[in-house]
Amino acid sequence: MWNDIGLQNDVENEIFWQLNAATTQIRVAVKAGAVELAGHVDSYWEKCAAERAAWRVVHVNAVTNEIRVVLPFAMLRDDDDIALAAMTILEWNGLVPASVEVEVTGGCLTLTGTVERHEQKLEAERALSTLKGINGIRNNITFQPAAAPSEARAPIEAALKRSAVVDSSHVKVHVAHGVASLRGAVRSRVEYEEAIHAAWTAPGIVIVEDHLTIGAARHD
Repeated sequence: MWNDIGLQNDVENEIFWQLNAATTQIRVAVKAGAVELAGHVDSYWEKCAAERAAWRVVHVNAVTNEIRVVLPFAMLRDDDDIALAAMTILEWNGLVPASVEVEVTGGCLTLTGTVERHEQKLEAERALSTLKGINGIRNNITFQPAAAPSEARAPIEAALKRSAVVDSSHVKVHVAHGVASLRGAVRSRVEYEEAIHAAWTAPGIVIVEDHLTIGAARHD
């Protein structure tokens, strides 16, 4: 049987495991399975890594990431240099289209443009998250699928049934006018992300409405 104190300890240990503890000043608080991260780190990728680490812990049902990025002097970069490096990375990424643009203000990247696939939007952000000198990323890329909206419910349900991660009996799918709505309960963040990915992959889907709960009581 788990409790918040034990869960807090597990999250702290997982973050310690994933990050060099000597370079992190992260505080963890837990209430009813919801994790709050605070403190500061030296780089944006560490902030992202801490959140991913928290989600990997069993019984975590929500994560709020309030960690601040405080760049050491040696890590500071000029905005123009960051923008040039970011555009070079995206130009060499075979998944991100040339329609994606980058602006940098005060070390924060803003991504704009349009993509045809949701994974392209996610990849643009992922590819830039390890850049030196950045303190945040705003992903304002818009999603414009090439395929016209079509009957997508059956393909999404089939994808969930094929998945080795998702228990499709606990996820209900509704599709209308290019909007996919997922309802139900999943056991972990991994299962949640797999279900959301399946919905976004269906042709014609322009919006995925997330009504899934993580770590909720299930009746098998």
